[in-house]
Amino acid sequence: MDRNAGTLDPQPSRLEQLSTDFAALAPKLPDGPEKQALSLLHGMIQELWRSAGSARPAFEAPAGATLDDLKSLHEHAPAMEGDAINSPLSVGAKAPEFALLDANGREVTLSSYAGRAIVLVFYPLDWSPGCSKQLDLYQQEWSEFEKRDVEIVGISVDSLYSHGAWAAARGLSMPLLADFNPKGEVARRYNVWRDADGFSERALYIIDGEGVIRYAHVSPKLQHVPDIYELFAKLDEIVGAPATGGRE
Repeated sequence: MDRNAGTLDPQPSRLEQLSTDFAALAPKLPDGPEKQALSLLHGMIQELWRSAGSARPAFEAPAGATLDDLKSLHEHAPAMEGDAINSPLSVGAKAPEFALLDANGREVTLSSYAGRAIVLVFYPLDWSPGCSKQLDLYQQEWSEFEKRDVEIVGISVDSLYSHGAWAAARGLSMPLLADFNPKGEVARRYNVWRDADGFSERALYIIDGEGVIRYAHVSPKLQHVPDIYELFAKLDEIVGAPATGGRE
């Protein structure tokens, strides 16, 4: 902290080391409210770190914040904007394999979904405005994905602890995978990494049961949430419309 200027020095190298240390220690904690609270606090600190640089953070949790307060933090977060700088991998190409941890510390691989179509959702960051709206939308339409027997898998560079806290705060059911170490490695394989920003494009891939890319989309702007009806239409082309008749 610069005591003269009263500004917040984010000291990224030190905070990165502390985050790494937390990731090593957290699995040793017993499951329970204390671990959940620490994971939530870790996610909040990461978000405050990202918004640091002015006299005070761009937003902060009020004293005595409730879970509902935390759910609405994204409404006051800095806007995430910018043009896309990458093009997705080609339709018809073999999807790159990956092995990432979910919020429960379980390893998830692309090959574990063999025989079943999946939607890979690359999104920039937990707790951000557009990402909260996008994944909330998929959660609201969860039954439509179930009717098509399609799995949704989210991927961002956030730690598994941030994923766990964010999923709990927003009530998300889909697996959220941590492309955390090496940072952005899987996003690079899928050609959606934004090196200058340190996070991925907002992108969608539909991968069929043979591991082939059948649909690929990068939002032209970071703040643009892909049209969900276009996504359902593409899924119907690939896996067939649901026998129940789909959405009303």
